[in-house]
Amino acid sequence: MSWLGRPLVAFDLETTGTDVESDRIVTAALVRLEADGAVSRERTWLIDPGVAVPEQASAIHGISTDHARRHGVPAAAAIEEIAGAVAEVLRSGTPLVVMNARYDLSLLDRECGRYGAESVSERLGEAPSPVIDPLVIDKHVDKYRKGKRALQALCAHYGVPLDDAHDARADAVAAARVVRRMGERHQPVGLLPPAELHDLQIGAAAEQSASLQAYLRRTANPTAVVEQAWPVIPRSR
Repeated sequence: MSWLGRPLVAFDLETTGTDVESDRIVTAALVRLEADGAVSRERTWLIDPGVAVPEQASAIHGISTDHARRHGVPAAAAIEEIAGAVAEVLRSGTPLVVMNARYDLSLLDRECGRYGAESVSERLGEAPSPVIDPLVIDKHVDKYRKGKRALQALCAHYGVPLDDAHDARADAVAAARVVRRMGERHQPVGLLPPAELHDLQIGAAAEQSASLQAYLRRTANPTAVVEQAWPVIPRSR
């Protein structure tokens, strides 16, 4: 059965930075959207990450160090809840929509390791699946389109409203709605069962990374390495 006719659960993080190995989660959202796009259930977290929130990050998502410390849940407890909730969604077979899943799911994995919590993969006994990543799919179905591929750009391209960008809940909802539009517009992808779409993205993500790596080596850095694993970057040993 196509994933287009099924409920989706979308997941999004706002963080202290862009390094999955060292940065921390500040806010998180897990939102269920029914087949008609209506939000039927949601859960959000504001976290005290245990470190200062850089001004550059605060300028993007609006959460300062002081606000996180005053109002946030302790990180260890929040990470346990988030990982458990994400695993529960995937265990049910409901597709999990994550914009740039390689980043969000890898950062959650590292946070689990930091606080001694079981990762999503450990809870499931396998890598997180089925995951639907609007970034990977858009690059796959519209490979040569010029311009940015960030969530705001995708929403503009596919005609999906995004009124509060960089709010975890708003971004999660927008990601789910924009990926439905992609599936409707690009029927070969939209007609796939979730498991087949997940496998397609594993290959597509690796191909996209290899292409970017080759470009960087030609133009900027002869030793550039672009991670190919998706949806979770394996931990270094």
